Amino acid sequence: MTPSPVLDFKFAALPADPSAHHSANATPSALARALKPVRNPRLRGLQCLRCDALYPVTLTHDGCPACKKAGFHVALRASYLPDLAADSPDAIPMPYAPGFTLGEGHTPMQEMPELARHFDVARLGLKDESSNPTGSHKDRMTAVGVAQALDFGAHTLVLASSGNAAVSAAHYAWAAGLRCEVATYEGMPATYARQLDALGARRYVFADNAGRWAFVRERSQYPGYFALTNYRLPALGSAPLAIEGYKTIAPECVADAGVPDHIVIPTARGDLAWGIYAGFRDLLAAGRIPRLPRLWLVEPFPRLSRVFAGGAINGSYPGHTAQFSTAGATVTYLQWQAASATGGGAVVVSDDEARAARRLLTAAGVSAELCAAGGLAALRQLRETGAIAADAHVVLMLTANASSDPSWPDPAV
Repeated sequence: MTPSPVLDFKFAALPADPSAHHSANATPSALARALKPVRNPRLRGLQCLRCDALYPVTLTHDGCPACKKAGFHVALRASYLPDLAADSPDAIPMPYAPGFTLGEGHTPMQEMPELARHFDVARLGLKDESSNPTGSHKDRMTAVGVAQALDFGAHTLVLASSGNAAVSAAHYAWAAGLRCEVATYEGMPATYARQLDALGARRYVFADNAGRWAFVRERSQYPGYFALTNYRLPALGSAPLAIEGYKTIAPECVADAGVPDHIVIPTARGDLAWGIYAGFRDLLAAGRIPRLPRLWLVEPFPRLSRVFAGGAINGSYPGHTAQFSTAGATVTYLQWQAASATGGGAVVVSDDEARAARRLLTAAGVSAELCAAGGLAALRQLRETGAIAADAHVVLMLTANASSDPSWPDPAV
């Protein structure tokens, strides 16, 4: 069996005394001051995904008040003024230019011709987000989140995560001279906990999502705290401007491989899926692509699929899974919109199916966290049902590799 690879982080050495770096009197680093982000002048506010009501940009993200009164819990998105320049290259507007970066993005698209033949599709590519600085797609969101924190003068990132998002936030906060507080589960894998501790991030342990989100929600009400991830129940999703960071995946896919017919995406609450949808939506609106790819959201037990079958978006759909990064009982309007607006849907992949798919990826020289491998198992299902045709061009989102996955190595078969 192939041993688990070791992540090679791409930033400076840790401070000799992380606790001193994040003392009560910590101030932004010289790097953060030098790279203070410039807000896009076209950013006009935050807009409801459902009713289009417009609100100002703030550090809090509590959804649309108007929809909440009507009984709907709906997130907001960044809203931009139209670009009137006919030759403008700004097909995908972003909140900040330049933003705060550690070199995230521009991840490789790996063509997999043998696996394409195995699954009987014309083309199969893997968008490898494990090559981001801390090893996952979360870096794209964190980078924009840090830019917003610096823009608004925040001193602390706070989030609920026991995995990739926590690691990403801790590294980016350290580099930007910000403090970081993470609400985790009791069973946070040691490989993640060690990194948070080394970077001076403070960990607060809770038994369930309700406790974690209550902590983040309470912190977010204090001046200087910026909640990067969801803290509402029913769930809304992560900070709206931060989710914009995922939009850049769309033009990268087009530049590297053209417009795919289908993109298969592991999902918990849909931040990544909605960001990818928004990026392609912007490209379509700018006339850069002829159509949207269909987005298929992969989940370890029925959640979004139950919503598509008539269940409430705000319902609770608990389950148990070894697919650590996509666990959770909630569904958001974000992920429902990403799938429905593109003509895609939800695919349930069991842990055993994901493990079988990971064996195929490992044999092909690809290391994948279990939920990312689940995308390959979802492809099999979509081919069997005819939702994906044999002449299709498919892209799988490889959100992270197996190096920090608590389910790795898989049991012997």
